[in-house]
Amino acid sequence: MYVSGQIPLDPATGKLVEGDVQAQTERVLGNLKAIVEAAGLSMGNIVRTTIFIMDMADFPAINQVYQQAFSEPFPARATVQVARLPAGASVEIDAIAVAD
Repeated sequence: MYVSGQIPLDPATGKLVEGDVQAQTERVLGNLKAIVEAAGLSMGNIVRTTIFIMDMADFPAINQVYQQAFSEPFPARATVQVARLPAGASVEIDAIAVAD
């Protein structure tokens, strides 16, 4: 399953969540979780992610939240600093999940 890049939109309001990059990362990962679970999968089925961030200095904060969302073996990932993300988000994550 290929999950398009998710930004920190609150599913109830459709608006960008307020808060720091950790709060935004939590929402992004929550959105990813909801999508894979709707397909009958789990976060454990995710084998690859790409993290797009506005500022590479935010990586440690993002990584802290990321490590809580996944368990070992962690998905392979790439992290890329970008100039701009949709809706002024600080982080966007896409994923590939594989059924068991």
